[in-house]
Amino acid sequence: MTGKSDKKAEQEAPKAKEAGASVKAAKGGKGDEFAQFQTENEKLRADLEKAQQQAGEYLQMAQRLQAEFDNFRKRTERDNAEFRKYANQNLVADLLNVADDLERALSAVKQDDSVAAGVKAVRTNLMKILEQNGLQEIPTDGKFDPNLHEAMIVADGDEDDRIAEVYQKGYIMNGRVLRTAKVKVTKKKAAAEAAAQQKQQQ
Repeated sequence: MTGKSDKKAEQEAPKAKEAGASVKAAKGGKGDEFAQFQTENEKLRADLEKAQQQAGEYLQMAQRLQAEFDNFRKRTERDNAEFRKYANQNLVADLLNVADDLERALSAVKQDDSVAAGVKAVRTNLMKILEQNGLQEIPTDGKFDPNLHEAMIVADGDEDDRIAEVYQKGYIMNGRVLRTAKVKVTKKKAAAEAAAQQKQQQ
């Protein structure tokens, strides 16, 4: 009975060795596959991080371009609006000379004349059209302002820098001085004498 068992054990021993070798080989194969999978996973992760970084850079570039385009568009719209606002400035200045001529013509004729009434109506309509295009007359009923008025003559007065007389009306167009008002300006007598003496010394 024992002899048979020993013989059977000897026969099964090579099979056990082969099975053990197969198991070992199987374990070794799975380890290689896992290592390869891990390597590929790390490579994919690195590629993903690189792609995300590039995507962030492209997004920032697109945002900068968008901001630059918006600034350019706003600047262009502002420049175009500014151009339209003052495009007729030279024409308006020329038409003001015509309005001055009409005003001088009115002062040379009788006011109750039918021709005077017609000239006055023409000048009124002309000034109304110019005002609709942003023209405003510069006030001359207060103190002298060198930004708005041009002093043609200095005369004695009760106080300094008062406008005593208007020689030519001035106008502003859309907030910009188109033509300064030519005026006579008062100075206190002592100041006027000092200014005259200083002028003589020069």
